[in-house]
Amino acid sequence: MATNSPPPPEPGPDAGIDEIQADIERTRQELGETVEALSAKADIKGRAQATAAHAKEAVTEQAAHTKDVLAEKAHAVSSTARDHLTDDSGSLRPSVLVTALVAAAAVVTIGLVVRRRRR
Repeated sequence: MATNSPPPPEPGPDAGIDEIQADIERTRQELGETVEALSAKADIKGRAQATAAHAKEAVTEQAAHTKDVLAEKAHAVSSTARDHLTDDSGSLRPSVLVTALVAAAAVVTIGLVVRRRRR
C-alpha cells in the first residue's frame, strides 16, 4: 500500500498528454491499492486462518519452551537424587538399601495379613 504522503497535484488545464496519462496511471494504482486493502479487510476467512496460524505457532513455541524447561528440571532432580542416594563411588548408600528392605518387608507383611483376613 502507498505511503501516507500527500498525492501530487492533479494536472492543470494546460497539462500535456503525458502528464494526464501519468495522473491516470497513478490514480489507477491508488484505486488498485484501495480495492486490495478493502478486499483484505473483507476476507474474514483469510484473516481467521492467519490468526489461527499465529496462535498455533505461539502454542507450539510455548510447548517447546515448556518441554525444554521440564527436561532441565528433570535432569536437575535426577542429579540431586543420585547425589543423595549414592556415595562417592556411585553405589547405593547403606541407609537407602535398609530403607528399601524395610519398605519391602512392610508391603509383604501387609499383604500376608490382608490375605489371611480374607480367608
